[in-house]
Amino acid sequence: MNAPVSSDSAAQSSQPWWKYGHVWLIISGPAIVVVAGFYTLWLAVSTPDPVIAEDYYQRGLDINKTLASENLPTSMQPAVKGRNHAATPKSDLPN
Repeated sequence: MNAPVSSDSAAQSSQPWWKYGHVWLIISGPAIVVVAGFYTLWLAVSTPDPVIAEDYYQRGLDINKTLASENLPTSMQPAVKGRNHAATPKSDLPN
């Protein structure tokens, strides 16, 4: 004979799918990814790309020449050469 079905298990099995928490846990992952994808698409379409200067290469060369000159003030020197060595012994300073 079949075992009698309790009213609790019958009520649980007859609930609609949206009343189970596990279903929403499974659906929420892909749903968040879809929303994030649409946000990224909106951000890419609505924000224009920055225009690069026509003479970007020459500007880079000028910056390198400025940094390579020997008479830079300490505040303009790269950190390895000037600013971080206030307490470093003379024997450990870079050449």
